[in-house]
Amino acid sequence: MKLGIVGNGMIVKTVLNELKDTDIESTALWCRSEDRGRPVADAFGIEKIYTDYNAFLKDDSYDFVYMGLANSAHYEYTLKAIRAGRNVILEKPFTSTYQEAKQLVEEAKEYGVILFEAMLSRYSANYEIIPSYLSEIGEIKLIRSTFCQYSSRYDAYCKGDIKPAFDPLCSGGALMDINVYNISFVIGLFGAPKRSEYMANIGHNGIDTSGVVTMDYGSFKAVCTGAKDCSARNGIMIQGTKGWIEVPNRPGFIENVTLHLNQDNTDTIIDVAKERPYIKEFRRMQEIWEADDRKQVDAWLQASLDTMAVLDTSRKQAGVVFPADAQS
Repeated sequence: MKLGIVGNGMIVKTVLNELKDTDIESTALWCRSEDRGRPVADAFGIEKIYTDYNAFLKDDSYDFVYMGLANSAHYEYTLKAIRAGRNVILEKPFTSTYQEAKQLVEEAKEYGVILFEAMLSRYSANYEIIPSYLSEIGEIKLIRSTFCQYSSRYDAYCKGDIKPAFDPLCSGGALMDINVYNISFVIGLFGAPKRSEYMANIGHNGIDTSGVVTMDYGSFKAVCTGAKDCSARNGIMIQGTKGWIEVPNRPGFIENVTLHLNQDNTDTIIDVAKERPYIKEFRRMQEIWEADDRKQVDAWLQASLDTMAVLDTSRKQAGVVFPADAQS
């Protein structure tokens, strides 16, 4: 699988660094200026640099556009790529709003291209084994998923230096950047909730710096805690009437899964694969693309839409407004 890279930010560099020792090759890069793109291209052996996006989309050397721009730019640049007949791997969060996501999904199907959301946990073999153990813990009652990470940009934010991750104009905030992992993790296992509620800590510019999303599934409840202004011992706990399943890692980096059964008061470490999450993510997408498994693609896209619906509702409840809301 060959990639055409869009952007030059932190996530682009992280992904390229993880993939550098694989046969997944990046053949072209688009950036707003060559001066900003050249260091990335040189560091990772990318031969071609474009500053003209339309010219980049006509390059036939790659199979997928990898979209690593700021959240607010996801919709516009992905829509152009889809309409140019290109497959797209779109970084999380999918888009700024549910309506944007819905249009991208509809147009991807219309143009016959494959659209993936780069949501780490979704492509993990260790995540995929969890459903096979759910019946052992009885009736699900509570789920807790926590991902809190003190942002390297938070101190600057407090001093008034607002980076995209804390900027409403860039569709930033803790919900979109961090808590989306928790919400997607739960929805990937249990589908869309009946309703949800977001209680957020709001910063000086109206962005959420941390918060708690509760999701009501009728017979059980899920609590998703995400923060960019404080840290925690991250992990996931799925609690049932007969036991629990614990993942003592942040969503996406599933290194360990424990099954506890109340009857025997025993903990069993479930055998999981030793994964490099980013490599596994791209390998899984490659596998589905090569098999042309549109049923799986559609299932993942539905999970992305369900997640975006919760994000939309949550932002409205917290009063966090993005420019894209005016178009919805």
